[in-house]
Amino acid sequence: MTTTEFGHSPFKSDSSPSNMCGFTLMNNQVGVVVAEVMAGKPNVRVLPLPSMIRVDASGRMDVVYDEVSEALGEEPGYFDAAQFEESMSTHYGRMIHEDDRTIMFANPEDAAEYIGFDLTAGSR
Repeated sequence: MTTTEFGHSPFKSDSSPSNMCGFTLMNNQVGVVVAEVMAGKPNVRVLPLPSMIRVDASGRMDVVYDEVSEALGEEPGYFDAAQFEESMSTHYGRMIHEDDRTIMFANPEDAAEYIGFDLTAGSR
């Protein structure tokens, strides 16, 4: 463990919400195209690394399958949830698969309507 001259670690734990969500893609032909599509979206940051590509966003981001299909030079409907899952190695945040897109939410409460979760407290 690294310590400062005073004997305390310079690293701090912060459990406050980050309002971030994201995923890691393989740095291959499909992953690069998905990252290029996502880089053009507001509030999304793409970080290419030697063997992977980080895609992070604040709040929410949508991976729209037909946008990726078009960028790959394919017909609409070519890219889907299965291909996205194949290219993605990890994610954080709440992931919701729809027929035409995958939606990532930073806050699980924002995904409540998609998963049928009632945020109001019930009476007993």
